[in-house]
Amino acid sequence: MQDRIILGIDPGLANTGWGVMHQCGGRLACVAYGCVSTPSAHELSVRLLKIHDQIDAVIRRFSPTCVGIETVWFGQNVTAAFGTGQARGASLVACAEHGLAVEEFTPNQIKMAVVGTGHAEKRQVQFMVQQILSLERTPEPDHAADALACAICYTTHAKEMRA
Repeated sequence: MQDRIILGIDPGLANTGWGVMHQCGGRLACVAYGCVSTPSAHELSVRLLKIHDQIDAVIRRFSPTCVGIETVWFGQNVTAAFGTGQARGASLVACAEHGLAVEEFTPNQIKMAVVGTGHAEKRQVQFMVQQILSLERTPEPDHAADALACAICYTTHAKEMRA
């Protein structure tokens, strides 16, 4: 029976969502969630340091055993994708410092795991996260809901589950 704490991360330079979930067998429960926001007026290095330090603080506080993180989706805005990639890097370094097992998931994999279709809209993901984790209200901001969705995806898509 799986009994673990899973950290989900939805990386972004302006907003990096995080969500911590407890899995005991087939039961999933939300532990905590939030968002690291960095003002665009700050230097890039300062923004990345804040993301790293805040994710590090989440790891220290909740002691996850594994991490699910969203991959970068380029879409039409390559500039935004670079910022997201840098935020992912800062988050991944914090995870590596703690020796955590990390799995990466595409936005479509996450949506498929939570909603059942890879083309779900943000509000559908938020609603299903609320339902799956039996939350009284929709997790906000949406970056935190996406992070929890990433943690949920870990329970079904992680390589260790397929082994």
